[in-house]
Amino acid sequence: MIGRYLLPAIRILVADDYEDWRKRIHSLLQARSELQVICEVSDGLEAVQKAEELQPDIILLDIGLPRLNGIEAARRIRRCSPNSRIIFVSLDSSADTVQVALSTGAQGFVYKGRVRSELLPAIAAALSGKQFVTGLGTDYRFIDSPGKQASHRHEVQFYSDDAVLLESFARFITAALKASNPAIVVATKSHRDSLLQKLRTEYVEIDAAIQRGTYISLDAADALSSMMVNGLLDATRYVSGLIKAASKTAEADYPRIALCGEGTGLLWTDGQTDAAIQLEQLCDDLCKSHEVDILCAYPLSAIRAEEGVQALRRICAAHSAVYSR
Repeated sequence: MIGRYLLPAIRILVADDYEDWRKRIHSLLQARSELQVICEVSDGLEAVQKAEELQPDIILLDIGLPRLNGIEAARRIRRCSPNSRIIFVSLDSSADTVQVALSTGAQGFVYKGRVRSELLPAIAAALSGKQFVTGLGTDYRFIDSPGKQASHRHEVQFYSDDAVLLESFARFITAALKASNPAIVVATKSHRDSLLQKLRTEYVEIDAAIQRGTYISLDAADALSSMMVNGLLDATRYVSGLIKAASKTAEADYPRIALCGEGTGLLWTDGQTDAAIQLEQLCDDLCKSHEVDILCAYPLSAIRAEEGVQALRRICAAHSAVYSR
């Protein structure tokens, strides 16, 4: 019998000048046994000093800190504690502020008003080497190294409501169809119906694409059922067959298939974390070996406090980019 080994705790430094806010963050994090708040500070200079002394895994950093603002503190921390992952947690989420903050080398930016839903995935993304940024009115896209294009597209969208999901899928699908590439969506019936209505408004040739077979819409529950063999997930044959069938309809000289879906998100929501990660790993392998781009979707509401950060980290690590909105 193989014993289970406990992973080392993720050590976190919290820097914010409001004590009530630090208590709120501490309360949120202590619900997870693998997250350990090792220090709380109230100004930028002390944040730098404690970062150098303690070398934490994660630093949650406000921007409006006394004595030394968070931006300058982050620059100094990058020099004295280069392995620490910095996540800004701020009330100011303007595009200019986000850009300046991330230019310090920070791994994430979370708006304080959405910290309850986004802090855990932000930590998971940062630990996986991905950038995570709150999306307010627009999406932010980041990859492993800022300014470097990912070698393949297997992206994940954490969405706050159906409108965000539909907008993300519609944009992804429309871009593929306009480039004469096939597009596949795997979603629930209600999302498929709403998406088709949205596409008819924004892409007038969608009905022609359906007739040509370049737009394929599949029910997520049926797809997941087809992937189950003797109670176990066996998706390789199903997904490979789907991609092969779609490639025959391509009209571009060098086609790429666009596949967006919420199957992994449904598995996650249903508590089937291992199956979701297994399917994500299959999708990642397909992106690397085939001409296919994949966008997965997870509802932010399904990220529960009791869910392990390590599981979230594995989800983020399987993707080339992380979105949140």
